[in-house]
Amino acid sequence: MSWLASSFLAKDRIIAKPGFNRWLVAPAALAVHLCIGQVYAFSVFNLPLTKVLGVTQSLPEDWKLTTLGWIFSLAIVFLGLSAAFAGKWLEKVGPRVTMFCSALCFSGGFFIAAAGVELHQIWLLYLGYGVLGGIGLGLGYVSPVSTLIKWFPDRRGMATGLAIMGFGGGAMIGAPLSVFLMKHFSSPTSVGVAETFMTMGCIYLVFMMIGAFSIRLPEEGWLPANFQPEVRKNKLITDNHVHVEQVLKTPQFYLLWLVLCLNVTAGIGVLGQASAMSQEMFKDQITPEKAAAFVGMLSFFNMGGRFFWSTMSDYLGRKNTYFTFFMLGCVLYSLVPYTGKMNNVLLFMGCYAVIMSMYGGGFSTIPAYLADIFGTKYVGAIHGRLLTAWSTAGVAGPVLVNYLRESQIAQGVPKADAYNMTMQIMAGLLLVGFFCNLAIKAVDEKHHLKHDQVDDEYDAA
Repeated sequence: MSWLASSFLAKDRIIAKPGFNRWLVAPAALAVHLCIGQVYAFSVFNLPLTKVLGVTQSLPEDWKLTTLGWIFSLAIVFLGLSAAFAGKWLEKVGPRVTMFCSALCFSGGFFIAAAGVELHQIWLLYLGYGVLGGIGLGLGYVSPVSTLIKWFPDRRGMATGLAIMGFGGGAMIGAPLSVFLMKHFSSPTSVGVAETFMTMGCIYLVFMMIGAFSIRLPEEGWLPANFQPEVRKNKLITDNHVHVEQVLKTPQFYLLWLVLCLNVTAGIGVLGQASAMSQEMFKDQITPEKAAAFVGMLSFFNMGGRFFWSTMSDYLGRKNTYFTFFMLGCVLYSLVPYTGKMNNVLLFMGCYAVIMSMYGGGFSTIPAYLADIFGTKYVGAIHGRLLTAWSTAGVAGPVLVNYLRESQIAQGVPKADAYNMTMQIMAGLLLVGFFCNLAIKAVDEKHHLKHDQVDDEYDAA
């Protein structure tokens, strides 16, 4: 990959000229995140993929849903792994190289998956969308975030919210687009998935390349007009930098890891059961169609919360924003079981909507929190490593919720009440997160890099 760093993609080739409008960086970030956010809509392919051979109905030789479920799981695992390992490389080569590679990997994953469907080889779908596509997800997720933080030191939360909101909203584009294309390409001999994969791979490649070639970096030391960092009152916001390797020696990193992991574990755990929970708690009022609409509403709040809460964090402070997540979350998770007993559908939906907004807000606020604590120099690399908390929560949350539900039903608890213990345990996790957040203090000065060490040490790493 060294040739990339010395080509027209190189970091020094994308330094913005004086007078560049920093707001033009946001559309470049959105172009990438709206594309890779399609991963949240992959489930629309599951049923068609079970009928690749039978077309109208599944044959014994067709893939089972349990087999197909690993595609999404692999993609999320490799998102976390690639973000963790490529974050340091991102800070060295710059966002254009990383976004360029993300576009090739993500679109390439679709192309290989299309071949897998055509040849009916499941390992090609695992390799394509799961592994290669997952790597593209990780590279694309972290690449624009640190750049936006550098452009908006005065509004870090809003900046990261702009990008990560796109990831949350990608499914709102990807799902209907996928359904439309499968319907368009379907025939008596094909479910249209392979053709849809090829088409979407081409579409996403174009838009992600537009984002990659639109991205710009500010000059070293650039600050927006009238911005005075020295007047900051928040003691947690530093103007120093902590090296990505040194970060692992600070307690703050592990506390922030737990803060993100616990918030996501609670949110993603109940998100996966939202449809079933709504139907079982309100059996006579919520039909499968209404439950599907309810899940769609939650996607909207997930996306909107990413921008709203990260923007609010610029005024409340990152620590206070997470305090809000944990305190309000404890109340709402504890309240949800009682909405069923009160037979109050609107209150149930309201609790869930706020919970999902804070779930999304946790993702978009954490990069700015990292920049406040550790400085902006290596925030992309640090953010990548912290995303292992997401991978952990992505497994722990659903497993915990599903196991508890099945255990309660096996003990004779009615389905409508089977979530009571689950929601109380999730509230308990948020309470632990509250105290982890409370323990976060400013980084000890011994971990700070001297200003003349920053570039030399990193280049040598």
